[in-house]
This record gives sequence, C-alpha cells and structure tokens, in this order.
Amino acid sequence: MSSDPWGRVDETGTVYVRTADGERVVGSWQAGSPEEALSYFERKYEGLVVEIGLLERRVKTTDLSAKDATAAIDHLRQQVDEHHAVGDLDALRQRLDKLVQTVEARREERKAAKAKQSDEARKAKEALVTEAEELAASEQWRAAGERLRALVDTWKGLPRLDRKTDDELWHRFSHARSAFSKRRKAHFASLDAQREEARKAKEKLVAEAEALSKSTDWGPTAARYRELMTDWKAAGRAQREAEDDLWNRFRGAQDVFFQARGEVFAERDAEQRENLTRKEELVIEAEKLLPVTDLKAARAAFRSINERWEAIGHVPRDARPKIEGRMHAVERAIQESEESEWRRTNPEARARAAGLTGQLQAAVDKLQEQVDKARAAGNNAKADKLAKELEGRQALLDQALKGLQEFGG
Repeated sequence: MSSDPWGRVDETGTVYVRTADGERVVGSWQAGSPEEALSYFERKYEGLVVEIGLLERRVKTTDLSAKDATAAIDHLRQQVDEHHAVGDLDALRQRLDKLVQTVEARREERKAAKAKQSDEARKAKEALVTEAEELAASEQWRAAGERLRALVDTWKGLPRLDRKTDDELWHRFSHARSAFSKRRKAHFASLDAQREEARKAKEKLVAEAEALSKSTDWGPTAARYRELMTDWKAAGRAQREAEDDLWNRFRGAQDVFFQARGEVFAERDAEQRENLTRKEELVIEAEKLLPVTDLKAARAAFRSINERWEAIGHVPRDARPKIEGRMHAVERAIQESEESEWRRTNPEARARAAGLTGQLQAAVDKLQEQVDKARAAGNNAKADKLAKELEGRQALLDQALKGLQEFGG
C-alpha cells in the first residue's frame, strides 16, 4: 500500500483522497504501481488548481459576465466534487466559494453601475427633451435648428433605457422637433409671401423713380424721391436676387436725377457767388453815404444803388442775411435822417415843443420859488421834498429844450 498526505492506494488498487468529511474513493488503478496511481491523480489535482487560478484571474481582470463565470465555477465544482483527483480538495472548494462571492460582488457592482448609467442616461435624455421643447418655441430659426440637430446626435450617443421610458422620452423629443420644423416652415412660407409683396411694391417704386429721373422740377422731385425712399424702407425686403436688382435700378434712377440737379445747382451757385461779389461792392458804396450830410443827395444815390442791387439777383442762402442786413442798415440810417429833418421843419411839432418848454419852465420857476420860501421859513423837510420834485422837472425841461433846438428854435 502507498500513501501521501492527501491520499492512498490500498492492496486492491483502489485510490482514496482524504477530505474533511473523511476518505472518498478516487478510482481504481490496476495498470502500474501505487506510486504511479497517486502521481496520476495528483497531476489531475494540479490541473484543477491551474484551471481555478485561470478563472480567478479572468474574473478579476476581464469583463467576463457573471453568467459565464458562474457556469465555469459550477463546472470546476463538479470536477472537485467527483473526487477524481488527489490533493487538498477542501481548499479548492473554499477557493471556488470565495470566487462565487467575488462574482456576486461583481454582479452587484455591475448592476449598480448599470442602474447608475441608466439613471444618468434618463436624466440626460430628459434634459435633451426639456431643451428641445424650449427650442420648439424659438424664432432663432438657424441657431435653434442647428442646436436641435446637435441634440439628436447627443441622443444617439446615449444608452437605451427601458423600452417604455425610452419610447415616451423619444416621443416628446420627436414631437418638439416636429413642432419647431412646422413653425419654421410656416414662418418661411409667410416670409416668402411677404417678400413677394415687397417685390411688387418695390417694382412700383422703381417704375416711379425711373419716370422721375428726367425731371427738372428740382424741389418737388427731390422731395418725392425722399418719400419714395421712406416707402422703400417700409416695404420690407424682397427675395435676395430681386432685392439687389431693384435696388440698383432704384438708386440708378435717383443718381441720374441728382447728378443733373447737381450740375444745375453748381452753375447756379457759381452765378450766385458772382452776384454776392457785386452786391458787396454796392454795400460798400452805400455805406460811404453815412453819416448823412446831404439828405437829398444821399437819398438819390441810395435809390440808384438799390436799383442796381435789385437787378443783380440771388446770392448764396447762407450769405444772404449778412449782406442784406448791411444794406438795410444804410436804408434805416437814411430814413432816420429823413424823420429827423421832418421833425425839425414841422411848424406844428415845433409849436408843440415850444409850448411844452414854456409850461415846464413855468413849473420849474414856481417850484424854485416854493423851495426858497420853505427854506426861508426854516422848513427844510418840505424844502428837500420840493427840491427833489424840482430836480425831476428840471430834467424834463432840459430834454424839452434839447428837442426844441432840433427845430432850430
């Protein structure tokens, strides 16, 4: 009989293995010595050790599924339980039990990770749906459209959820995209209609602008062109190709008119600048009449100057107030001289002035007499009051005497 720490072979060739539950028959060996029998079954044990070690590494280092790992464990456990090997079979069972625990732990980890991933995917898809529903009401057609396309790509990259949840969220997401597309389509259809209306309106404006381009009625036509420009802006934009063509025609017609007007105005401006030079010469000639010493001669000279002035024509608008103001100043000075002369030679006015002077002189004399009496009587308060009144009357008398001198009296 032959034996080792984990097994033995009896006289009949039966091979046993020692376990915690006692000896178990491994098999029968008749082909050789007992030592060879033990060695054979020990090698089978080593084979189990290698297979279990390989499975342990696969579980720890690869993504071997729990189902496949469990099947492999069950297969190895069956081999251990069949006792066709000699060695520490209890240790192998313990390793397999521990491996079962590891697989279960991995299963729970993966289950939790999958649940977390699913929850994150659900939240991500809910966020996509919420944003898509907000974008469905947007009128930023290009930006919103591009963003919705980006959301679809993001959606495709997310894991699928359970069928019911995934379908519900996709239905909302798809409905939001459809609603946006429908609104955008309606908007651009309306925009096309508006642009067609704008094209028709601008065709009419262009036709009128072209009809006015040969006009020489400068003021009213320029005003009408300003109105046409206001109407053009209010009409809105036509289709791009039509808009560009219509605008070029519209501006071209205006350019024809304003170029012609500009040439006429340039000629007119040159003429008016020449008129200004001539009027400045006349103003200088008129200003030499002042101060007036010979009214009759000054009046005749000014009349001659004014006739030549009226014959010259317009000057530039910005120079008009100054040049006309200088001419009017000379005219006013001559008129004032005429009025002064009339007053000086008017008998009635001279008589009225002499009468007023006499009255004031009598009042002054009377007040002076009253002042003298009051002072003689020692009534200085009354004298002072009368003196002030006398001062005022004297001033009026001086003014009246000055006016009387103007009449030569």
